Amino acid sequence: MQAPENAPPRWLTGTGLRSERSILLRNGSYGHSNGKARRRVNSVGIFTDRKRYYGGSMGYSSLGLSPAPTPDNPPFPAALRLFSAGVIIVLIVGAGLLFAPALVRPRWPWAVTPFNARFLGGFYTAEMAVMAALLVWNRWSPGRLVLVMAFIFTVIVSAASFINLGYFNFERKAPWLWFLVYLASVAVSGLFLLRAGGRPSAKGVTLNSAWRGYMSMEMAILGLYGVGLLLFPLTFGGFWPWPIDAFHAQVYSAIFLAGAGGTYLVWKSAPREELLVLGLAQFLVGLFAILGLVITEAVMHRIDWTATGTLCWLALFGWIGISGIFKLYAVSRYFGAQSAS
Repeated sequence: MQAPENAPPRWLTGTGLRSERSILLRNGSYGHSNGKARRRVNSVGIFTDRKRYYGGSMGYSSLGLSPAPTPDNPPFPAALRLFSAGVIIVLIVGAGLLFAPALVRPRWPWAVTPFNARFLGGFYTAEMAVMAALLVWNRWSPGRLVLVMAFIFTVIVSAASFINLGYFNFERKAPWLWFLVYLASVAVSGLFLLRAGGRPSAKGVTLNSAWRGYMSMEMAILGLYGVGLLLFPLTFGGFWPWPIDAFHAQVYSAIFLAGAGGTYLVWKSAPREELLVLGLAQFLVGLFAILGLVITEAVMHRIDWTATGTLCWLALFGWIGISGIFKLYAVSRYFGAQSAS
């Protein structure tokens, strides 16, 4: 029998996958939608009504967070979960730049200053949390968001590393491992995205006009600043509280461009778990960037806290972190409304 045209690819399906109708019957909410529940959802202030209304627990687990198996949100193969676990192990080393820089810095693939070490360590800690979401859920949503952001980040960092080969001492093992890990990450994330074949996002919620406008602005700011750091690193990185060279500025551009890519996906279509993961990523990036600066400055005493550049940098990462908090708050209100309904 020929499969329907809109059936998910074989590699995106799994045994025991129930139809949407059976899930809704199990939740006791198929065939009607509750007006009170709709009003509660709208009270969150970020979402509007969606015609494809799930009802009840919205196809989620009793905890309200873990995506249930639905036809539009099938599982990835187990191999991706193994890849996610491997990436997390590597990221633990990177997170050591934040928590144990004296131990990790001498073993890093290139010479890294104390402020750059803490900043990189903070980002790798945030990335570790995002990869943990993919490891636990291992489904198209939030996997789509995580893989797109990972692909953008690893492609840009790999390109910046090839452009700045002079920073690496290839007589050591660390640089070889660096390129191996990043090129492998590019290949794996790109492969899974390619095999998805442009598959649409899982059914989610519709952002209201105010939030769509805000996220358009957020996407533009992150994207434009990321491009600026990549193409004109010394100019766009010149206001940072500590001196950063062209190589580090280009590496940091990947953070902003990956964030812009993730924001674009959620702006275009907002599955709840993807909004949750994006909010978590932004909150942790902003938090650890500022925390790393404060911790390092407590030892180095080199930052002019009243300088315009420092205040702009603090405002930038403070805004990123607060934006993440608002997304997490909105999602928590949404899950709370669904549980109450």
